[in-house]
Amino acid sequence: MVSPHHRRDSLPRPNPAALAHSQKLQSFIREAIEQNGGQISFARFMELALYSPGLGYYMSGLHKLGASGDFTTAPELSPLFARCLSRQCQQILELLGSGDILEFGAGSGCMAADLLAELDNRGNLPEQYFILELSAELRQRQQQTLQQQVPHLASKVSWLDRLPDNIQGLVLANEVCDAMPVHCFQLEDEHSWERHVGYEGDTFVWKKGPFSHARLKERATEIRLLLKQVSHYTSEVNLAMESWVAEIAYRLQQGMLLIIDYGFPRKEYYHPDRTTGTLMCHYRHRAHPDPLILPGLQDITAHVDFTALAEAGHNSGLRVAGYCSQADFLLACGLDELAMAEIAAGGYHALETSNQIKRLTLPSEMGELFKILALTRGIDPPLLGFSLRDRRARL
Repeated sequence: MVSPHHRRDSLPRPNPAALAHSQKLQSFIREAIEQNGGQISFARFMELALYSPGLGYYMSGLHKLGASGDFTTAPELSPLFARCLSRQCQQILELLGSGDILEFGAGSGCMAADLLAELDNRGNLPEQYFILELSAELRQRQQQTLQQQVPHLASKVSWLDRLPDNIQGLVLANEVCDAMPVHCFQLEDEHSWERHVGYEGDTFVWKKGPFSHARLKERATEIRLLLKQVSHYTSEVNLAMESWVAEIAYRLQQGMLLIIDYGFPRKEYYHPDRTTGTLMCHYRHRAHPDPLILPGLQDITAHVDFTALAEAGHNSGLRVAGYCSQADFLLACGLDELAMAEIAAGGYHALETSNQIKRLTLPSEMGELFKILALTRGIDPPLLGFSLRDRRARL
């Protein structure tokens, strides 16, 4: 096993200000551990590491997105992503007659800007474009992006601190579920444990303990049956995203929840060979599997169980209306046509556009790992984005 210190040494060294910031958050988390009797669930650790006010990774002023940050999302990679997405949005808005768009965690704001610009060109703007953003730093960056790229549409955008009581239209969640706190579990022969976090000296460490949530214990039992035989198996369960879907379903009067993220259906997620789970951290464009180091300075993610999302939607009265890979979705929404038009117009160099399409669609890049799930209420016609290939049967 590689020691945490060895993994830390292989990463770029944070500057003194960043280290001081991380140490403040470490002290805050240690206090929470002490108050809880020496350990906390990993879900609680992840919540504190990412969302502690003023200190958590998403709640501080650290630069996260783009070349100078820690990771790049599809909308940051190419405006073609949002332009394709706009066609699916246009279909829903036309079916409804009118409606709003609510985007969760809008990153730099480039997807909102590109989406609004394309919908404006097509003469099908939403009534309002809402952004629910927890990070004050990202909210400010989104405002700047919209003012710079689509100043004539900036008045369409409003920022929310919580879900509205009623939603009519579209809810978009691009790389949102993967950053929700997950519970970790461990299966050993006859025994099942939850993985908690404690600390020794100045180092956070894993600890085995009883399950902190009845639903988690039930899910671990179901996963053990799915695996049939297991001697040592660790993975995650994202109870937060299931509750999140139920909360949106309660408020969605008519329209669609579109979830875009990396992950698998349940049988692939909890595959017997995936013995160490899917936890992954991102720091300065380097990925590594140790979430217990660099608190507050690195992103912590887990892949998404799309079967769990589909079940949560179905159990909340939503229709599972489509499921496919990102590549299939973008191609169904006219990626080839849009790219050729860009090249013909001279807006992008042909090689640059070609490279963007490869990043978005190749199985070795984002094309296969990223999936799209549509949950709808009051929308019956087939959805454009799933007209090329629909994998609902695999859920």
